[in-house]
Amino acid sequence: MQKLTRYVWLLWLATNSLWAQNPIIHSHNDYEQQVPFWNAYAAGARSIEADVILKNNTLYVAHAESEIQETRTMESLYLAPIQKGVAMGMITEQPLQLLLDIKTDAKKTLKLLVQTLEKYPSVLAQQQITYVISGNQPEPKKFKDYPEYVQFDYQALEPLTDEEWNHVGMISLNYKRFAGWNGKGRFTKEDLAKVKEVIEKAHSYHKPFRFWATPDSKSAWKAFTDLGVDYINTDMPFQCVNYVRSLPKRVYTNTVFSEVYTPTYEYDQTEEAVKNVILLIGDGNGLSEISAATLANGGELTLTQLKSIGFIKTSSSDDFTTDSAAAGTAIAIGQKTYNRAIGVDSLGNAATNICEVLQAQNYNTAVISTDEITGATPSAFYAHQKDRGMNQEIAADLYKSQLTLFAAGGRKYFQEPLPFTIVDTPEAIANTTAKHVGYFMAEGGVPSVLNGRGEAFPDVVANSLVYLGKQEQPFFAMIEGAQIDTHGHFNDVSGIVAEGIDFDKAITKAIQFADTHPGTLIIVTADHETSGFSIPQGNLENHVIEGDFTTHDHTATMVPVFAYGPHSQDFMGVYENNEIYHKILKLLNL
Repeated sequence: MQKLTRYVWLLWLATNSLWAQNPIIHSHNDYEQQVPFWNAYAAGARSIEADVILKNNTLYVAHAESEIQETRTMESLYLAPIQKGVAMGMITEQPLQLLLDIKTDAKKTLKLLVQTLEKYPSVLAQQQITYVISGNQPEPKKFKDYPEYVQFDYQALEPLTDEEWNHVGMISLNYKRFAGWNGKGRFTKEDLAKVKEVIEKAHSYHKPFRFWATPDSKSAWKAFTDLGVDYINTDMPFQCVNYVRSLPKRVYTNTVFSEVYTPTYEYDQTEEAVKNVILLIGDGNGLSEISAATLANGGELTLTQLKSIGFIKTSSSDDFTTDSAAAGTAIAIGQKTYNRAIGVDSLGNAATNICEVLQAQNYNTAVISTDEITGATPSAFYAHQKDRGMNQEIAADLYKSQLTLFAAGGRKYFQEPLPFTIVDTPEAIANTTAKHVGYFMAEGGVPSVLNGRGEAFPDVVANSLVYLGKQEQPFFAMIEGAQIDTHGHFNDVSGIVAEGIDFDKAITKAIQFADTHPGTLIIVTADHETSGFSIPQGNLENHVIEGDFTTHDHTATMVPVFAYGPHSQDFMGVYENNEIYHKILKLLNL
């Protein structure tokens, strides 16, 4: 007997764990939906509630007798549609609960209800459909007097006999008896303790649990899901189902960390001459993306140690919302241009980019990216094409480029040998004496951090800076963390956070270089924000981030600029993205 009890308990624990992760959405007062039953069922709600009133030997669906409408009966709104759905194969084998809240005399109403259900044998034959009686109901000792397919919504926490529990389908309690939280902000500590105690007590009876009279908001749905409430009460079944279903993709527990480096600040915000410029661009890395990476990393990044902070406006010349090509080109050539443009002005004419300007002044130049080298942002710093989709033409421009160094994906675009010494490892970049060096991080697209890239990006950055630091000439390097944007387009919180933290590792390498190489200016910005990302909730201690999104595309929100080193203060304020080009050249006296 002891072994059996233990087995049942373990089975219940496994089942309850599944409930907690995937609560059933309960369409409260479903008859008030524009299309009762079908609205909720099509949305994915699998528990549907109807208030039932017995009058003139008819079961009406209404909250009060004064609200009765002759055509709105239990049969017309629920049983007939379910029967038709079963006949048409639209009611699948997925469990479905019909919760019937009886408002009139329990004995008389239940008697007619059972008679009415018996008129629908094809519905009763569907074992995945259960009928749970709420509201007015007989005493628990009389539960056994009703057919097995009728179960009861027990609205107390007092123990019952085993036989009585066999007829209980769920436990429901009035939320307002235990807490006053209105679904905005968070529970008070006291209310949270009370609510947890109630849920744990209900689950100790091995029964699913529901609160009624709950707040109906995203914050409430998330809180009750996390607390293990098995049925989420809502008057908005479509919105609630979509929100709860999306939680596994939108809630991420971080496992990738950036070791925060505290800069020396020895040369920061000084008037010393600028020699080297390292421009780091986080593609799609808006303020919320940076915030998510910061919070998931324990509340700090190396980036957040920087003191000189501004904002840039990102609109392109032909659109309110930029793409990466126009934004990258604006920074590279110092002019606003149209979306999809690569290194050309708003009329489609090739424009000298910052790398070409500096090459003419005997600077070394580098382009490093976790994108393919023909991607929009890296190519804006060496190519000149009218459309970002012209991959072969963009690749051909790399053959003509005078870049000192490139490192990115996209080896597949280059069948003929490039005028670069191609090395096979990040360490080989630091060790080569070649005048022009290239490193392909992948044949095509570079893997993401969560798909095996590991430390490749910060390693490439560190070794590239060693290589550039050994040269006699000053240098300009554009370093792009490209895949924050990629995951933003897919509304993937895990990727946004992991790529943002990996980008910070690259920033750390740059800051450390600046601290040991006087005259090095660091600029960290983004080309645009992607996805309208926001952070409604999370857990700092456990490195948990819940993200939400307004779009799968770019947005026009301003993005931050962080700067470090001599004249970093010149990058404070609010200005257009193309001004970064002019600020850099001004500081280099060009």
